[in-house]
Amino acid sequence: MSKKKISLDYSTSVLMRRLMKEGIRPYIGMVLLAVTCMAVSAGSTAMYAWLMDPIINKIFVARKAEYLWPLAVTIITTFAAKGVADYGEAVLLSRVGLRVISDMQNRLFARLMDLDVAYFHANQSGKLMSRLTNDVNAMRFAVSNALTGAGKDASSVLFLVGLMFYQDWVLSALTFFVFPLAVLPIRKLGRRMRKVTANTQEQTGLLATYLNQAIQGIRVVKAYGMEDYEKSKVRSLVESLYDLTYKAARVRSASSPIMEMLGGVAITVVIVYGGSQVISSADTDPDRAGAFFSFITALMLAYKPMKALASLNTNLQEGLAAAARCFEVIDAHAGIAERPDAAELVVREGNVRLEGVFFTYDGIKAALDGVTLDVPGGKTVALVGPSGAGKTTILNLLPRFYDVTDGRVLVDGQDAREVSLTSLRAKIALVSQEITLFDDTIRANIAYGRFGATEAEIEDAARMAAAHDFIMGLPNGYDTIVGERGLNLSGGQRQRLAIARAMLKNAPILLLDEATSALDTESERQVQFALEQLMKGRTTIVIAHRLSTVVGADLIHVMDRGRVVETGDHNALMEQGGLYARLYAMQFAEETQRAEPQGWPA
Repeated sequence: MSKKKISLDYSTSVLMRRLMKEGIRPYIGMVLLAVTCMAVSAGSTAMYAWLMDPIINKIFVARKAEYLWPLAVTIITTFAAKGVADYGEAVLLSRVGLRVISDMQNRLFARLMDLDVAYFHANQSGKLMSRLTNDVNAMRFAVSNALTGAGKDASSVLFLVGLMFYQDWVLSALTFFVFPLAVLPIRKLGRRMRKVTANTQEQTGLLATYLNQAIQGIRVVKAYGMEDYEKSKVRSLVESLYDLTYKAARVRSASSPIMEMLGGVAITVVIVYGGSQVISSADTDPDRAGAFFSFITALMLAYKPMKALASLNTNLQEGLAAAARCFEVIDAHAGIAERPDAAELVVREGNVRLEGVFFTYDGIKAALDGVTLDVPGGKTVALVGPSGAGKTTILNLLPRFYDVTDGRVLVDGQDAREVSLTSLRAKIALVSQEITLFDDTIRANIAYGRFGATEAEIEDAARMAAAHDFIMGLPNGYDTIVGERGLNLSGGQRQRLAIARAMLKNAPILLLDEATSALDTESERQVQFALEQLMKGRTTIVIAHRLSTVVGADLIHVMDRGRVVETGDHNALMEQGGLYARLYAMQFAEETQRAEPQGWPA
């Protein structure tokens, strides 16, 4: 069953509309207040240029004393207004930008939590972390630049250009004739910047993934003397990231010389044409000098925001490349969807049945090939067979980490796809070989089994899991921090905490995936005792490679190449002399050989 890939539009216009709608609209009041501050600031900037006219003509040329103090007060008022407006704009836009970041990070993480397991298998953890940190921060600049550029810089240019046309429309037309020439190269720079930025962010995520792998696997790295190999691998990624970042810096800086050259041409036109006009009209129009100085001051003041507007597209594309990556996660389609009319799962006996189940991870190779099997309620059923037979796949299908390609998974006759995910997963507890503990207290890790559990319930679960005694022997008891991935605890201790968590959940269906395979004999004995307590009265499905641990199972399904090839209890399967009997005899011979004393090789 193939899924149609949805093509999404992440063009500049679409991204800008989404950023405005989904990011900025909730804070439109602050944005409008910031825009008001921008208008005051832009008007004040234009006022600077306009004041040059009366300063030159009334003070320095006509020497009229009555204009001196009014102009002085006007200048102070203008500077004060601009200062207050700039402060208000900066504070308001910073608040909006930071809120947009926080909201986007919350949305991204919430979306990740809603996506299915297959999505995380298809995407490296470092790349997902990069979306939540680097990309969101880069996106903030797109929002800030758009607001600042479209608001403050554009309004400043508008006011100043208006003043220039008021003073001399012919000179203004000559001056701005050259600036449209910058549009095409600046658009081209923007497209290049977006492509380079997207590649840079991809490499950043890849680097984060490799760093995470090297740090988490440091014992293996050192044990096999692979430090130099890991250094060279990371060095190669860092150099690639350097090249991309340097290329981005070159592209980002390219708009500046374009505007410098055009600005030089514009100012030259002003000086030559405007200067000749002032000289020729010195006797007939003495106020011409003040108007010219006002004009050239407006041009000089307009140059900086015009230059910022020219680089806006380049900087904006840098942020939009990050925004596109963030929206890719938000728009990701969850393969596991809950039906709108999904009913609550009701478990009475706890019967589980797989009915003609087909499943493939990659759409090509079948992991399960028409599997039909029954797990009677309240019984312990083992799934055994060689690696790759499909045992763990069955455990993944029961809580709908994946959906069947064809067939049905039934719990007490109810199709798992037709009940709510919350009610389905609430009825299933999972204990696997790969224990996940969070860098938190022991209490918090056990309480993960049922939110809101009391202190007494947590301790009861720990006692039933044979964990209470070792917990109380730790320096801080239940408040002991287990460390990242539980590294402050032994393997057996981590496993018993996982069992305590399952005990606290108290689900009627229990899945055990190689729960004791990685433990030493003493730890296995303690964990096995805890598992026996956990399995009482529950429907239990056990995966175990060591067949000696499932001899007492009520029923054993033997799997090979995605199919169930034998079914029965231990004695019946041994009498059949099939795959189970061969696997058991092979393991028994290996265990006997390991138990015999071996001499040192000569």
